[in-house]
Amino acid sequence: MPTTATKPATATKNYGDGLSRLCAPNPGLMTGDGTNTWFIETDQGTVVIDPGPAIDSHIDAIQSLHPKIALILATHTHNDHSPAAWPLAEKTGAQVWGMSIADDGHQDIKTRFDKELEDGELITVGDRSIRVVHTPGHVGNHLCFLDERTGAMMVGDHLMNGSTVVIIPPSGDMLAYIESLQKILALKPKWLGPGHGERIEQAEAVVEHTIKHRLTREEKVFSALSDMGRSTLDQLVVAAYDDVDPSIHAWAKLSLHAHLLKLSAEGRVIKQVSSEGEQWQVR
Repeated sequence: MPTTATKPATATKNYGDGLSRLCAPNPGLMTGDGTNTWFIETDQGTVVIDPGPAIDSHIDAIQSLHPKIALILATHTHNDHSPAAWPLAEKTGAQVWGMSIADDGHQDIKTRFDKELEDGELITVGDRSIRVVHTPGHVGNHLCFLDERTGAMMVGDHLMNGSTVVIIPPSGDMLAYIESLQKILALKPKWLGPGHGERIEQAEAVVEHTIKHRLTREEKVFSALSDMGRSTLDQLVVAAYDDVDPSIHAWAKLSLHAHLLKLSAEGRVIKQVSSEGEQWQVR
């Protein structure tokens, strides 16, 4: 999601084994300190994951830190993750790989990919191999990248450190999100490199907690709807998200809608459309 640059790019953080990150200068409510650009160094150059927003100072910092760029990867095409891909590609000659998606009003529509990636594909660059893991949920074209040497997985916006991600229907899908979390869990990554926030060291525990948190929220949504009867999203968000600041209810309503669509697919709730608008009720 677009934000305004308000501070210079931060210094890189190194994690050993040729893995590091640089935080872009786009802090905000939905981006925390900014978007993380991750680097995997190979003997053929650096693989850049999520070059971030098209901010000149950030692109310059990437090039300064990594003069030889072998490949640019995008976890997804939201505006805080992929717009710098083509400016960086034009400067370095590196190709841009990822997965395309139809525009839903939230996509970086300018970025195009030299190669469309597929789930399970193995990317080999020099002495490193990176496994592509398709993880729809936050958005339908979301990918995670598992560095097979270290077991570190770069997870974009599928997981954040210290916060939950927003699921925006129709491209965002709560059922797919839960299934993708279980997919990550099965791969047993050593640690996670999120698109926002510090690296996540207790990978298994964090993924399990996130699944539990989402399903607990879902049951709260179902319980509130049972108590209230037929309700609009505006009515239901107040009860189902009474533990969060009302100032972010507009964002919470997006994930609430995703929960309701999942419950509907499972046959637990139904949607009614009348002259009063869209309403939901327990089946």
